[in-house]
Amino acid sequence: MPNQRISSLDWGSIRFVPILHNLLEFAQEVRRQFREFRPEVVAVEYPETLMEPILRGVARMPLLSVVSYEEEDGVLTYLVLEPTDGQVEALRLALAEGVPVHFVDRDTADYPYDFRVFPDSYAVRRIGHQAYCDAWLRSDAAAGAVVQEDLLREKTMAYHLQRLSAEGRRVLFVGGLAHLAGVRREIEAPQARVIGRTHRDGVMLAHLHRDSSREILSETPFLAAQYEAARSGGEAEGLDRLEVQARMVRLAGERQWQHARERLSVQQLRVLNRFARNYALLSARLVPNFYQLLVAARGAVDDNFAYEVWEIGSDYPWQSEQPDLPVLRLSGEDLFLDQKRIRFHRRLKQMRRRLVPVPVRRRAREAAPGEWRRSFRGEAICSYPPEDLVIEGYGQYLKKKALEVKTEENVRIEPFTGSMQDGLDVRETVRRWATGRVYVREERPLRGRVGSVVVIFDPDEPGGEGKEAYPWCVTWLGEHDQESDMAFYSTPAGEVMKGPGISLCQHGGFMLTYPPMRVFDIWKDPFFGQARNKPERLLMAAIDYSLEQHVVYVAAEPPSGRCRSVAARLGKTILYLPIGIFSAETLRKMRSFHVLDGHPVRRYAHRYV
Repeated sequence: MPNQRISSLDWGSIRFVPILHNLLEFAQEVRRQFREFRPEVVAVEYPETLMEPILRGVARMPLLSVVSYEEEDGVLTYLVLEPTDGQVEALRLALAEGVPVHFVDRDTADYPYDFRVFPDSYAVRRIGHQAYCDAWLRSDAAAGAVVQEDLLREKTMAYHLQRLSAEGRRVLFVGGLAHLAGVRREIEAPQARVIGRTHRDGVMLAHLHRDSSREILSETPFLAAQYEAARSGGEAEGLDRLEVQARMVRLAGERQWQHARERLSVQQLRVLNRFARNYALLSARLVPNFYQLLVAARGAVDDNFAYEVWEIGSDYPWQSEQPDLPVLRLSGEDLFLDQKRIRFHRRLKQMRRRLVPVPVRRRAREAAPGEWRRSFRGEAICSYPPEDLVIEGYGQYLKKKALEVKTEENVRIEPFTGSMQDGLDVRETVRRWATGRVYVREERPLRGRVGSVVVIFDPDEPGGEGKEAYPWCVTWLGEHDQESDMAFYSTPAGEVMKGPGISLCQHGGFMLTYPPMRVFDIWKDPFFGQARNKPERLLMAAIDYSLEQHVVYVAAEPPSGRCRSVAARLGKTILYLPIGIFSAETLRKMRSFHVLDGHPVRRYAHRYV
């Protein structure tokens, strides 16, 4: 049978449904075959000695159960019943439809591990179940070494299936793909019952602890939960693994916004998806697994976001605080799983307290939830001075960066004729080496200086209901001659509190212009009334208040033609820099700032910020 194509998965009145255990696509295939074949008997690749505890565990689904027993040599064996397993799915359907079930495998002790490699199960969804089985049977892995235990098991299964087939009823057999060829070979010849164990003592059924379900499930717990939810709604067969992963990342992004007011950018999401895809391809997979997705989340965003992905992805909601069974804790080592460890270095002070053996200030907390928010008045707000220095320094950096970039764009490269100009251009000379000519570069510095800076993190386009994410629009004047005037739109002050009178906000965009004490409230100034949105209003104000020729504009999209026209009329130039060229981590820090409820708060703000 190996290296041959199977024309059909039927034999007599038996339909074979070969599966890879505990994988979503094969559980979906079992459901499809069950509906199509409408069996009168269901046979599964479980030994008869475990029938009673397995059926009890399946009956209490979606709660997770573990069947355990002790071998003669004292080794404990565990069998976790997962909702995405094809055999479990077959048993659940049979119990729901009142179809008799038969356990046809042989109870084998000390069964050796099978290290054969199987193609990614996601291929089943793309090419179909039978094509997948055909492809694997033609591979060298299918013709791998067969041990004595395998022969005995396959003969046992063939014997039971022959007996069921002789009754003339439609039999749906769900078993491992690795045994398909062997069972099909043995079933062609009359079989006698193989001598083996028919009874086993000490078999226990236990409830799997919630912490263990995060670690040992074969599928991502979030995926298993989605399958369980779709199953109850009759939509399990349409569930797509890639769509579930995208949903998990989206939920992690929403949770990060709730916890840290940090939004996942389109660019970060694009990098995450590309990272995860390439990582999966390097390991010969079509779809990244949970570990690869976590590594991609950490690489594309940060550890905090990766932790949110883990928190959501490892959660299986159907748990019970008071199960009707003994609770069992298991680790990956207990099941000899091929696990990988990942550590999250989250930005939490309590973790630093644990790692640094020095006295650390204990962070004050509210006496009652909402106490700080209720006491925040917002009548005489001010900024936190250390953050003013940071954002002022970042504005100076953007001015310098814009001039460097635009100067580089003005460089002219030409063939050497009689002057070396500003030096030899090695790259162009090498690139056109075949022409035999030498190229020189002429640098033409950008004239003028930068007077204002505008940074747009999020244009804050109103949603379908007109709701804005950054509704708070403010203009602040510099407090001394080394500080710029500033206008910005952000999340409202008083919404997220970090201390008494201290609110954490997130910029949607801001404008800096120097010298200070000149800017009227741009959000009320009718001179900028032609602006169609907040970024345009900030940029128009930056152009109008700039005393220098250039205005730096950092955003995902270039400035509108209307703003360019305003700049041209006023003799100014907009230097546009795509926001994607800057460090995502630095931008994340620039977005966060604190609003203090009056100058007296500055005396103790450092204890909370």
